[in-house]
Amino acid sequence: MTDAPPPQDPNRDPGEAWVEAATGERFWGRFGAAGLLAVDDERGVLMQHRALWSHHGGTWGIPGGALHEGESALAGALREAGEEAGVPVDAVLPFAAIVLDRQVWTYTTVLARVTLPFTPVAGDAESLTLAWVPIDDVESLPLHPAFAASWPQLTRVLDLDYASEKHAVAAAAKAPLVGVQYEDADFTVHDAPWLSQSQRSRNLD
Repeated sequence: MTDAPPPQDPNRDPGEAWVEAATGERFWGRFGAAGLLAVDDERGVLMQHRALWSHHGGTWGIPGGALHEGESALAGALREAGEEAGVPVDAVLPFAAIVLDRQVWTYTTVLARVTLPFTPVAGDAESLTLAWVPIDDVESLPLHPAFAASWPQLTRVLDLDYASEKHAVAAAAKAPLVGVQYEDADFTVHDAPWLSQSQRSRNLD
């Protein structure tokens, strides 16, 4: 384990860059970013202990990262989860999404129920460890500040009827992904216009 970041890939996607707001705040991902909150009915949610060299290193969050040029938020979240945590695409069923909009940048959290049990495996240097954490224990961890701020909204989505253990798969099979947009305290549920029809039906056939 090292506190130093790995060498930069000279062929990295142009999306892997910082965006700066007029306030001076910086956000990772030229085209936005996305992450996957995988929910297992028996084990809890999949959490990532972030490498010390990373932004807010040593905190806990979810697998995710910068979107590639032309990539949808759904595709990006699934790709990042595969790269960072070995999440098989066919082992999760996306059922909802939350979009944090900072005007110059967005972060999309895709919520997905685990349909085939798997063991997460760190696939790059961005993780100290990966762990399944019971939902009630998440707040006891030293969370990444942005994830900590979004956790109340995420748990509200998890508590909705379509996200319950009894109805999750049936509801997802009958309807497109639901998008949730919030900014600070605002929280509304609506269709997800940022997903194409083909992306909405991803894993829902």
